[in-house]
Amino acid sequence: MIVALTVRRLKPDTFDAFRKAWEPADWDPKWEKAYHVRNVNDDNEVISFGFFNGTLEELQATRPSGSGEEERQRRIQEFVDSTGADGLYEVVEEVAPPR
Repeated sequence: MIVALTVRRLKPDTFDAFRKAWEPADWDPKWEKAYHVRNVNDDNEVISFGFFNGTLEELQATRPSGSGEEERQRRIQEFVDSTGADGLYEVVEEVAPPR
């Protein structure tokens, strides 16, 4: 499983517009879910992450050049002041409390 994760500082009062710009036109069925989380002490700090149930190669195949991903990223950038961590991460272990 691959996790796409980006930490962003948004321009003030732009979360709703950012969220609309972030939405992909088409979701590949291997994307299981995505989250946007906000810092409880700073509404402008947002972490977005999604879970792709496949390999890195499969993920890259879903994003060919000209697929619209570049345009989506340009739309998002309009609402972003800065970006921290931004990458694709392989899940190497899932940890859960005993039940």
